[in-house]
Amino acid sequence: GAFMSIDIKTVQRVANLARINFAQDELLPLSKELSNILEFMKQLNEVDVENVVPLTSVTPIELNLRIDKVDDGGKVNDILLNAPRHSEGFFAVPKVIE
Repeated sequence: GAFMSIDIKTVQRVANLARINFAQDELLPLSKELSNILEFMKQLNEVDVENVVPLTSVTPIELNLRIDKVDDGGKVNDILLNAPRHSEGFFAVPKVIE
């Protein structure tokens, strides 16, 4: 079937935008590979997924959920050990005035 093919000029433009250098002889195989990927994506888009429930896993598992509560994590002192300076349980940083 007809599908969008990526020509060498498009590959060069995308490579330039992504700051990737390709040798001239790499461009044609790359354009074919990218065109094949687009064709595969077109096939995936044609699949009817209207009544398909999204999966978190291919095996039936129950997610381990925790209670969403806010606390200080109980590691304030451990965390402050990484700070160059701290004061009264907080990181101390130089004062910044505009």
